[in-house]
Amino acid sequence: MSSHPIEGLMTTAMQSIKEMVDVNTIVGDAVQAPDGTVIIPISKVSFGFAAGGGDYGEDSSSNNSQEEQDKGKFPFAGGSGAGVSINPVAFMVCGQNQVKLLPVNVNSSVDKILDMVPELVQKASEMINEKMSKPKEEHRKNKKEENEKCKE
Repeated sequence: MSSHPIEGLMTTAMQSIKEMVDVNTIVGDAVQAPDGTVIIPISKVSFGFAAGGGDYGEDSSSNNSQEEQDKGKFPFAGGSGAGVSINPVAFMVCGQNQVKLLPVNVNSSVDKILDMVPELVQKASEMINEKMSKPKEEHRKNKKEENEKCKE
């Protein structure tokens, strides 16, 4: 039994889509800036596909055998369509001993907060260490003064 024309239509369309789908479509090629910073674009890719068709004959109520239909005596009409949408999402910037993800949608407050978290943790850690070391120094200074008073 020969293949139906819709199979060829679907195969051609799917092969075309397969050729378009590539990892470099989502994570783009890296671009190196003169200062050594590497910028990698990241995109969101959406694909849509539809196909359909039908065999047309004289009259659907006529007594045509399945054999006649399978031999392809009736014409086939079909079509397919595909759509691709590529939207930039962010840029990954690697350089100066750090990696940053810069979103394209700059109005996103959540992204800004998440980007600030490492800096805030580092500053808080420095402040805690500074406060922890000061009381020890003050305690040592007070002990030294007490020892000097006792000697007198």
